[in-house]
Amino acid sequence: MSTDDQSRLMRANQANWDARTPVHLASRFYGLDGDPDPARWFASFEWDDLGDLTGRDVLHLQCHLGTETLAFAQRGARATGLDFSEASVAAATDIAAKAGLDVDYVQANVYDAVEALGQRQFDVVYTGKGALCYLPDLPRWADTIAQLLRPGGLLYIVEFHPLLNSLGPKPTPGEGPELLLRHDYLGGGGPVHRDATFTYTDGPAVAGATDSYEWMHGIDEVINALTTAGLNIRRLRESDELPWPRWPQMVRTETGWWRLPEPRIPLLYGLLASR
Repeated sequence: MSTDDQSRLMRANQANWDARTPVHLASRFYGLDGDPDPARWFASFEWDDLGDLTGRDVLHLQCHLGTETLAFAQRGARATGLDFSEASVAAATDIAAKAGLDVDYVQANVYDAVEALGQRQFDVVYTGKGALCYLPDLPRWADTIAQLLRPGGLLYIVEFHPLLNSLGPKPTPGEGPELLLRHDYLGGGGPVHRDATFTYTDGPAVAGATDSYEWMHGIDEVINALTTAGLNIRRLRESDELPWPRWPQMVRTETGWWRLPEPRIPLLYGLLASR
């Protein structure tokens, strides 16, 4: 796929996320009608891997409403969020102001992040939980990450496992308890086109742009892109828990997240790398 074709599909995704934003603001999924509780979106192992963030410059790529970005500010970091959706950045800025937290938000495509952020470099770059599937070119993304990190800086990806992505983001109407493979597990098969009136949240229907495109990326593709860009892989975790109940048979754990009673399969992975 040419760079022009990739840009065209990413512009469609940008329009789709602009249209999703008011839906997500109105949903119960993000809990914005009360305390947004940023910590609920993090597994305990994430904080173990990241360590003390006090005074550190943290960049959250593809931050959407910034519900996770707030947690970095709460932990004493100088937090910056970047997203390509103008509507999302405006909403995230408002959410942070209402929470009384100082977060800097920038609107830009990930591939334009170095220029959009004025060549700034960061101690930590964080991304994930439904972000990488919207990027068609992982080597270009990894090169961007390498430029955004200071020497010794950390990249932390906490992303939905390719197995979960191949099972689909949410059950279809009338779906039973069976786990059904709907998409490729491995990447390289080109974009998956979706035309969805409703998103993964409980909000109202999307008004406007409903087309979106996703790319499957295996863990090997992620690791190879990062090592080729000069980053060092320091840790890889696989988790059987999700921050929301993807299937009705999932049970809540002592962490407040959700797990399948059986079979135990990886649903999330955490990858820590350094420059």
